Amino acid sequence: MKTTLQWKGKMQFQASTPSGHEINLDACEEAGGEDQGPRPTELLLSAAGACSGIDIVSILEKMRLKVEGFDMEVSGERAEEHPRRFTQVHIHYRLDGDLPEDKVRRAVELSRDKYCSVSQSLNANITTSFEINGTRYE
Repeated sequence: MKTTLQWKGKMQFQASTPSGHEINLDACEEAGGEDQGPRPTELLLSAAGACSGIDIVSILEKMRLKVEGFDMEVSGERAEEHPRRFTQVHIHYRLDGDLPEDKVRRAVELSRDKYCSVSQSLNANITTSFEINGTRYE
């Protein structure tokens, strides 16, 4: 897999992905950017969430379970010193539907521990929690 990036001036880059999509990335104005796109670190957290979400939907579908709604919050803590890597990432999933808690727990664990290539590529402690129809599980 290879992604190409083209500098667009100041701190902005345009990424072209192998699937044919383009993403503009930029820094905040305080860092010399023009705020014309998300920060690379924001995309990294978003990618970890999306990767895991795709895993969970796929696993639950294979269990013949129907997900009626699904959203998540991904939060990250970064080191104070450079390279300011993420040291902690927490993904909280909110699912709706007739979903047994044990099946959702299994799907979350499989994504976190085995299938999500994005989170497995991070050098951070990854934790998860989830809700089904508004009931929170740890």
